[in-house]
Amino acid sequence: MSTIITSIDPGSPAMRAGLQPGQQLLSINGHTVVDVLDYRFYGYDPVSHLSLKNKDGSTQKLTIHKAEGEDLGLNFDSYLMDEMRSCANHCIFCFVDQMPPGMRQTLYFKDDDARLSFLQGNYITLTNLTEREAQRIIDLRISPINVSVHTTDPQLHCTMLGNKNAVRSLDYIRAFCKAGIVMNGQIVVCPGWNDGDQLRRTLRDLTEMEFSSCSLVPVGITKYRKGLAKLKPVDARCAGEILDIADQFGQENLRRFGTRRFFCADELFLRAGRELPGEDYYEGYRQLENGVGMLRSLEGDLLRALDLMDQPPAPSPFTIATGRAAEGFMGHLLTLVQQRFPQVQGKVVGIDNDFFGHTIDVAGLLTGQDLAAQLQACKPLGRVLIPLHMLRHQEDVFLDDWTVPQLSQALNAPVQVVGIDGFDLCDAIFGL
Repeated sequence: MSTIITSIDPGSPAMRAGLQPGQQLLSINGHTVVDVLDYRFYGYDPVSHLSLKNKDGSTQKLTIHKAEGEDLGLNFDSYLMDEMRSCANHCIFCFVDQMPPGMRQTLYFKDDDARLSFLQGNYITLTNLTEREAQRIIDLRISPINVSVHTTDPQLHCTMLGNKNAVRSLDYIRAFCKAGIVMNGQIVVCPGWNDGDQLRRTLRDLTEMEFSSCSLVPVGITKYRKGLAKLKPVDARCAGEILDIADQFGQENLRRFGTRRFFCADELFLRAGRELPGEDYYEGYRQLENGVGMLRSLEGDLLRALDLMDQPPAPSPFTIATGRAAEGFMGHLLTLVQQRFPQVQGKVVGIDNDFFGHTIDVAGLLTGQDLAAQLQACKPLGRVLIPLHMLRHQEDVFLDDWTVPQLSQALNAPVQVVGIDGFDLCDAIFGL
């Protein structure tokens, strides 16, 4: 079973109390343990009364004293202590449905698990949530959770999610708002579907619910959309309209509540040809993981890093590889560096996404094979700098399973992975 203990951390409270692998954890402080959230929340207190089932079928009760918040030290067969829940929806804009065949299997799995939303920041639709889990979120005040909203029109919500029962997720959103649960939302804007007046309705409804924060991002459309709902990319005109609608409601929220609440992804500003807003707009970068404010944050950190430098020696030449969307902005950042330190020799190369199609223009969806093919024509390269988010989490693998060493060999040039902020970029430029 999922709550059977597989191992115990050395020196942990559970080890000191004499627990053994093979025992099954039944409850903590009288609360049945079903999954990792039960384990973490009910085991938070400094005194934990455990009910266990032994290998021989007998039960045992045991009390553990520990520091508040200290983990009991128990490990189970899986991280969630349960099966990961796959998505029950058929969203019209789902990126997984637009993937080419033959890629690694994990890229085709659609998760929609509320526990991963809280623990790892995954976005969920709430359509998989049970009444017990919804009540647990309220009772334990589990926050924040990341929620895919898209629209608050019930019929359109069901249509866009491809699930006739998806309206229940709107009920959960209202209940969570009423209970004060912090939610970070996302609206994938699909022209002709949930833009224009539908977007105004959604932002108005979320304002009245006092929804915590919500990002607006443009739909991503690959060249593999076959047999799927007809979608159009967000063009310059549409991006400008989205920005204007979000700003209208953002200004209203600032006056009424002291928060903008709605934040537009960097891509929308770039597509509309508008200047990125200042740092104050992002309110501490609440939606940074959703591509909101990433470029402004990168510039601010880079300028602060440059202010801390004396007169560094001239670094070896380099090439910054990025997606077409950020090519101009990265060129702007390189100019800022060279204005202060003329000895810096570098260039920015925007890469077309031949793998997914040219409507996909962000760096994070570039593949090793596209980088290799297009950078070949830009030699001499010097050092090749690529952003961390091109790669699989904690690995050196691109979406197409090319690796960083493989790319380096193909280019006959060193490839350097640059971290997520401007300090990392500064260090990479100067070879520190």
